[in-house]
Amino acid sequence: MAGPVRMTDRGPGQIADPGPVEDVGPVDYVGPGEDVGPGEDVGPDSGGGRVADKPVTLILWRHGETDWNVQRRFQGQSNVGLNANGVWQAERAARMIAALRPEAIYSSDLSRATSTAEPLARLTGLPVNLDKDLRERHGGAWEGLTDREIRQVYPEEFQIWSPPDGEPTAVVADRAAAAFERIARGLPARSMAVVVSHGAAIGLGTARLLGLPVEERVIGSLANCAWSILGLRAGRWRLLEHNVGTLPEPVPDGDPELDGEWVSRPAPARSAEAQGGDSS
Repeated sequence: MAGPVRMTDRGPGQIADPGPVEDVGPVDYVGPGEDVGPGEDVGPDSGGGRVADKPVTLILWRHGETDWNVQRRFQGQSNVGLNANGVWQAERAARMIAALRPEAIYSSDLSRATSTAEPLARLTGLPVNLDKDLRERHGGAWEGLTDREIRQVYPEEFQIWSPPDGEPTAVVADRAAAAFERIARGLPARSMAVVVSHGAAIGLGTARLLGLPVEERVIGSLANCAWSILGLRAGRWRLLEHNVGTLPEPVPDGDPELDGEWVSRPAPARSAEAQGGDSS
């Protein structure tokens, strides 16, 4: 059974996800408590606090697949649950993330996020801390519509990606970034937390922390149940991995827009045994 769920009421949360999935691939990963190595420029030690001069790591994990992802519908804050493939994705990813030995789990309170967090909580015995600021972007009039319908009914708004009565991009970025900062600063030095959220919340919040322009979406999108890894060291945020679904090598020792995505990357093929039948 999963650990207890804690609710953090941060006020009305609203968020979304970026555009088509791009495979950026893994980059070198520095685990919690590890030195960055010779020649790595992280800047001067800013001092003044345990997080400012000691590394912490966030695994930003996008929820598994839903039927609305498959149908290319804008989910926003509509409470759409995982489909069968999404449940399988979450179980698979949880086994890998658990091997990284996180110290805490945080999640959006939308069901597709909490259901993604549940297998990890079960494996690690950690409680899931719910935070409304990790929710997806509020999509206003676009929620429930397919990308084709949005293009046809709201052509001008589609061009600037601004859902009527929805949450502005900058507000999404600010709220998600503030949530990531708050979580990181609440962690012990040299520790790791998993944050289960949504494509736009993760993408826009990450861009804000890295000082990138959020309107231009410089960072590629996240596939369903893929994750990015952010590190905070010497007061600076660094993107260590992006849009990955496998463990870094070696594993640290001891330690549309439809939810924003228009396209869900397929999960790795399941064996006949995993699917409960033969392969025909």
